[in-house]
Amino acid sequence: MALDLEEQEQIDEAKAWWNQHGNKVIWGVTAFLLAAAGWRAWDHWSHKQGYEASALFDKALQSETMGDAKTAKAAAAQIMDNHARSAYATPAAWLSARLSLDSGDAKSAMAQYQFALDHASDDGVAQLARLRLAGVRLDAKDPAGALKLLEGPFDPAFQGLAAQLKGDVLTAMNKPVEAKAAYKEAIEKLGDKSPLKSMVEIRLDALGG
Repeated sequence: MALDLEEQEQIDEAKAWWNQHGNKVIWGVTAFLLAAAGWRAWDHWSHKQGYEASALFDKALQSETMGDAKTAKAAAAQIMDNHARSAYATPAAWLSARLSLDSGDAKSAMAQYQFALDHASDDGVAQLARLRLAGVRLDAKDPAGALKLLEGPFDPAFQGLAAQLKGDVLTAMNKPVEAKAAYKEAIEKLGDKSPLKSMVEIRLDALGG
């Protein structure tokens, strides 16, 4: 009974409030309802999009496993084109880029790694995409483009790799002094346990370092 009385008091208070202020807020209430409906529609859309992207990514992986690179790249392209905001967009771009490199298509690989960089939701993934894109640009005889990608900051986990790649880029640009400095930084950042350390030391020695 107490609960019924409390509910009645709330109803009476609501009626009084609406009689006094209703005309002032009618459009605000309408806007809220529209926003709520829009959110429900977006939530439904995002779940549907996520399911479709997941199915396409599974198709891409299965096709790659079976050696069907054409179908794998087509599925990955659908994700990139139609589901760019999904969690599968960056992995799809990464997969497609690797397949492009395997087929000798460096131009497409660069575009796909750039997509991965632009759409990465995680900063670590973005930094890896920068490193991979810089490496492909270097292989494609674009050391200046590669160097530009390496100018930004990197987390400690990637600093050794970035310095090593920077040394390779500067070597290709015929800048041995700067390259040696980059290789020395790479050796320091990689640490003694890194399997890459000996490779960097060989490159440094080749420059007279």
